Amino acid sequence: MNRRHLLMTTTAFGLLPALSILPARAAEPSPEEVRAIAKEAYVYGFPIVDNYRIQYAYFVDGKNPEYKAPYNQLVNIPRVFTPDDKAVQTPNSDTPYSWVGLDLRAEPVVISLPKIEAERYYSVQLIDYYTFNFDYLGSRTTGNDGGHFMIAGPAWKGETPKGVTKVISCETDLALGLFRTQLFSPDDLDNVKKIQEQYQVRPLSAFLGTGSPAAAPPLSFIPPLSPEEQRSALSFFTILNAALALCGPMNASETELMARFATIGIRAGAPFDPERLSLDLRKALADGIADAWASFEAGKKRMQDGEVTSGDLLGARAHLNNNYLFRMTGAVLGIYGNSKEEAMYPVYYTDAEGQPLTGARRYTLRFPPGQLPPVNSFWSLTMYEQPQSLLVANPLNRYLLNSSMLPQFRMDADGGLTLYVQNEAPAGNEANWLPAPKGDFSVIMRLYWPKLKALDGSWQ
Repeated sequence: MNRRHLLMTTTAFGLLPALSILPARAAEPSPEEVRAIAKEAYVYGFPIVDNYRIQYAYFVDGKNPEYKAPYNQLVNIPRVFTPDDKAVQTPNSDTPYSWVGLDLRAEPVVISLPKIEAERYYSVQLIDYYTFNFDYLGSRTTGNDGGHFMIAGPAWKGETPKGVTKVISCETDLALGLFRTQLFSPDDLDNVKKIQEQYQVRPLSAFLGTGSPAAAPPLSFIPPLSPEEQRSALSFFTILNAALALCGPMNASETELMARFATIGIRAGAPFDPERLSLDLRKALADGIADAWASFEAGKKRMQDGEVTSGDLLGARAHLNNNYLFRMTGAVLGIYGNSKEEAMYPVYYTDAEGQPLTGARRYTLRFPPGQLPPVNSFWSLTMYEQPQSLLVANPLNRYLLNSSMLPQFRMDADGGLTLYVQNEAPAGNEANWLPAPKGDFSVIMRLYWPKLKALDGSWQ
């Protein structure tokens, strides 16, 4: 067997990849090779590192203002996101969230859902540590009648336990459950709270009423980088190695990729200290990171030009098909975004003249009669300040316009709908106003449970 093959070794995190011993006289990668591999590793690793940052804030660091709860403990947020929520870029402000970090190492976890009225949309997006959407529960996939759904990690084997509606497999040891419950209007919030209170997340042993298995070893974390540091710090690769160790067994499709990364020290659980590298290698790593961002900018322009859509960037591993630049682009523009079957995200970064959107100008978005977004559930249009991609504070505390607000909109004389996107209130059209900041911004439309003519592109 080739001596460069991968072996599996047992650590505190379970089975992790470890590179076998290289031939004693193996050539060191040149600075040019280091730069190329660093670019590839950064593109591959950005979603994982950013996910590590968010999950650390949400489920590990109890002192963080964004902290939610420990792993395997559901927390409901009985409100929508506001400009004060800064951990996740491009947040949805349509549906109150419930969050659960899933630690599947010791045993599976069962998510129990209540029966919900047919007209109310809800979903549970299941996201693995690589940020792939590995499955969904809710209105579109499992219906509104509820049930008990078991989420199993890569080590679990067995038959479907009694009382479990469906078993769903996750390829990583840690995962995320993101619940969205539709809010029809501000005075509907109490109804959403009652639904959230009926969501349950339990270890399988608690669900079955049996003895608990041995606990998994405590998880080990190092403090994450800030969003700004992630863009250029060489310690990005230190975090990447730590985050890969939390994923669990390596995916077979990435064997060669991981062997290539290992030649510059990127390997699950391995120490990575950029300060010990020569100046030439540190420059090569920094140049590789810059190259990754240049590729991202080119990909973002393809979105602006309509060549690529959000549906191309987000989804399951099979859908992304190892297109790691798509995965990075999706994470930068809106980490934890839905797969296109669940929601579509037409994005506006430029106007009809191809110019960046800015609060110094005034814009309209018009839907002709009968041409509102085609959805089985609802649609919305949300404002984000750039480059932070966060919600915009404004005197109305209005961060979006959506289909639930149709009764209060002022319709055009021909039955169409014109929305006003600008910094100052449009006289006489305040009901249709989406407030913009004074500087640069973007606008994202969301189509929840889109209809076929949205999915196939026949609706524009």
